[in-house]
Amino acid sequence: MNDLQGKPSGKRGWLIFILIMAVVASGIGWVVHKQNSSLGKGFKGKFDPSDRPVPVLTSTVATQDMNVYLHALGTVTSKNTVVVKSRVDGLLEKILFREGQMVKAGEVLAQIDPRPFQIALNQAQAQLMKDKSLLENAKRDAARYQDLLAKNSIAKQTADTQFALVKQYEASVAADQAQVDNARINLGYCRIVAPISGRVGLRAVDAGNMVHQSDANGIVSIVQLEPITAVFSIPEDKLPQVQAAVKGNAKVPVSALDKAQNTTLSKGYLLTTDNQIDPATGTIKAKAEFANADQALFPNQFVNIEVLVDVVKNAVVVPVAAIQQGRDGDFVYVAKPDGTAALTKVTTGPQDDERVAITKGVSAGQVVVVDGSGKLKDGSKIKMVNAAKKRD
Repeated sequence: MNDLQGKPSGKRGWLIFILIMAVVASGIGWVVHKQNSSLGKGFKGKFDPSDRPVPVLTSTVATQDMNVYLHALGTVTSKNTVVVKSRVDGLLEKILFREGQMVKAGEVLAQIDPRPFQIALNQAQAQLMKDKSLLENAKRDAARYQDLLAKNSIAKQTADTQFALVKQYEASVAADQAQVDNARINLGYCRIVAPISGRVGLRAVDAGNMVHQSDANGIVSIVQLEPITAVFSIPEDKLPQVQAAVKGNAKVPVSALDKAQNTTLSKGYLLTTDNQIDPATGTIKAKAEFANADQALFPNQFVNIEVLVDVVKNAVVVPVAAIQQGRDGDFVYVAKPDGTAALTKVTTGPQDDERVAITKGVSAGQVVVVDGSGKLKDGSKIKMVNAAKKRD
């Protein structure tokens, strides 16, 4: 019997009811599954991101000459550095230069009180005059003795003694002349002149002080700025390149750049390399010279050095940004005519800040991806855009 609500009664009735509900639920699930499958297929066919092209910037592979540079860190050194010292002891009377001034060789820098040295010169000259008079008188006596000796009027010993006296006075005159010359030199040393052309530094002593030959700091230092040199170290395995460049070019071009390597401070040429390799560092020192007409380089300044060691003619070059690194080496993405990117392995050669030479892998005229390659894989669809659109 059924109860008042129309539900089956008894065990058999309940089994029939459960079976009917299971069939109904199964049908509903099948319908929902079909609908979901249909929706999923429609979404994939219309909105799958893998089918959308990736916007990229590209560049055409070119053929041009490629400069090969050797980079090093260098220190600017003055070609000549002099500490100006007094050659005599005396009172520093005048300072005739300004600190930081450019001076020329022979220009007077300072004046020492000359009066004591003038007096010494006068004394030496007076002694010289005295001994010259004695020498002249001795020579006249020797001439008279020579006549008397010829007439056998005097003993030969007397004449010989007079001749010896002449020699003695001649020696005295020579010594006096040396004293005069020395006094004159010392008097000249009272005018302290610049031994080289260059820039003076900060003075180490003021006027009114006593100066001595033994003063370690001297009066002032002078450094030559035009021309100027730079010393830098290059790896020993790069030495053959440098030697080949020197043989092929009498003056190997060298550039000095600032610390950021953005500005060329001065251009010059390679002077020479050292005569031995430092076994501790595996490097060899080299020296370059720069005209430094604008005085952009200063002694003890640290600079980045670029040495042009070679020029590769008609090299196949691409922008540095096009080169990617992978487990199997360097590669680039080549933009194909069908709108896809092909992963292409390459062998790189020398490079500069903007370009890199390709010795194997691509050829001139091909188009490579330089920006946007992070989203690419072999065969990805691409859309080439210009730089302005890429920035937007």
